[in-house]
Amino acid sequence: MKVALRRFRRLVTAAVFATFLLVVVGGVVRVGDSGLGCGPPGSGLRGWPLCHGKLVPSAQLHTVVEYTHRFLAAVVVVLLAAILWQALRRFRAERPLVLGAVAAMLVVVVQAVLGGITVEYGLSTALVAAHLGTAMLLLGILVGLLAAARPRRAAAASARAPLAVAVTACGLLLATIVAGGVMAGTEHHGVPGGEVSEGAHLACGRQFPTCNGSLLPFGSGEMVDIQLAHRTLALLAVAAIAALALLLRRRRLLGRLPIAIGSVLAIQVLLGAANVWLGEHAALVVAHLAVATLLWVLVAGAVAVLASSGTAAAGRREGL
Repeated sequence: MKVALRRFRRLVTAAVFATFLLVVVGGVVRVGDSGLGCGPPGSGLRGWPLCHGKLVPSAQLHTVVEYTHRFLAAVVVVLLAAILWQALRRFRAERPLVLGAVAAMLVVVVQAVLGGITVEYGLSTALVAAHLGTAMLLLGILVGLLAAARPRRAAAASARAPLAVAVTACGLLLATIVAGGVMAGTEHHGVPGGEVSEGAHLACGRQFPTCNGSLLPFGSGEMVDIQLAHRTLALLAVAAIAALALLLRRRRLLGRLPIAIGSVLAIQVLLGAANVWLGEHAALVVAHLAVATLLWVLVAGAVAVLASSGTAAAGRREGL
């Protein structure tokens, strides 16, 4: 049983890494204007799941970039199918593992459908943001599944407050990432019939933390409002995540994870500022997405471990 559980954890870990890479390559697809590399809007099945009507398309740059993203998505689906199979075959009595595996498979199906719809309808802003948000949800489920597959250790009663802070930080971070997806969608990367624009990315000029000479000038324009909504959510998320890292460190919970969270948070804040101060550069945009995704994995991991530890503690109190 221990050997099977160890193999299961390795499989879930592989799925986490593959999904992380999928998100980062998705960022490359966007900044590289390759979102429609497999066909224009309205291509139907010829544009997705096929690529220009072929299973293996030609080696044009935008097509290769988009096809690489799709190939990674297929790898993730295969890994999740294997995880579900193992959960149902070997761990049917372990309810968290089965539910987590089923949830991951359902979410990846939704994610695949969203990907197809996003291409079919020309990379609309709302669909781009929803696609990114669903990817984060999938990563969160996989991180939770990984925590559920580890031996449970009862947490001290002092872990209740960190769990509440961690859940709050997780929610704010997800909202910030989705708002970033909305902001990215306003730039029209790869959108047919429209030129790539700065959109909401530089709606505040190159000013941070101020915006066009003011602190929070909401109401001065749609793009400014989108940028300020992202900044406001980011500020709240940074405060919550910093509080979580300090609380975990003070109470000596989760080993070195609080240090990792604090370090990645600092890097992400600097990258966010650099994206404004230096203007939009593809490498900075992708790095900002990659570090945000890593931060999401760490904070979601804190939630998962604290929650599973609390469950173990409750079970001990009830004599389970």
